[in-house]
Amino acid sequence: MIAKLRGIIDFIGEDSVIIDVNGVGYLVFASRRTLSMLPAKGGDAGLMIETHVREDHIHLYGFADNAEKQWFSLLTTVQGVGAKVALALLSVLSPTDLLRALAAQDTTALCRAPGIGPKVATRIVGELKDKAAKLNLGPVAAPAPVTEAAAPAKAASKSKKTPKSSDDVSGDTASVEPIVDDGVVLADAVSALVNLGYGRSEAFGAVGKAAQLAGEDKSIDTLIRLGLKELSA
Repeated sequence: MIAKLRGIIDFIGEDSVIIDVNGVGYLVFASRRTLSMLPAKGGDAGLMIETHVREDHIHLYGFADNAEKQWFSLLTTVQGVGAKVALALLSVLSPTDLLRALAAQDTTALCRAPGIGPKVATRIVGELKDKAAKLNLGPVAAPAPVTEAAAPAKAASKSKKTPKSSDDVSGDTASVEPIVDDGVVLADAVSALVNLGYGRSEAFGAVGKAAQLAGEDKSIDTLIRLGLKELSA
């Protein structure tokens, strides 16, 4: 059973990558999210692997992080969701987005993936919302790359920055805000409500609705406050 591969990128296709490991090329199917994080041909890369052994083939599926790997395993337990459909879903929704969609029972978000219609989306929500609430996904890998529309603005903002001397480093560091993963905040909010005596499933649903109401302000305090409001309604 292959659990991890590290080697040289030989070729990247629309839904797969060939990784050269000591002269042996492994064909690995992956989501567009994972493929977008890989270096160009000739670069060194490593992927977590799930191996599917069937009578007529052995397929390798690669993931940038444990969160995506766990979602793949979970999604393929749903009737009508095979490996190809699971990867399509993981191509349009990150692990954090999936967690949020299930918590809010947002079938429209799931239907963005090719091969998923309203019936399958409803089945995914019905079968996985309780299981997803118990997942310990861990940290999510690097965010998606900057879009073409956002890239010029980012480049422009960088060009406006003036070089700073070493004396300015401490001041610069102090002004940088830490990056917080929404998935971690959602999980912490659910845990807080569970500690208050609510069931994990109902806490999960309440936090999902709270995340929708919170807009940009998805701090743990806001999610807990709005979650409690949902639970008391």
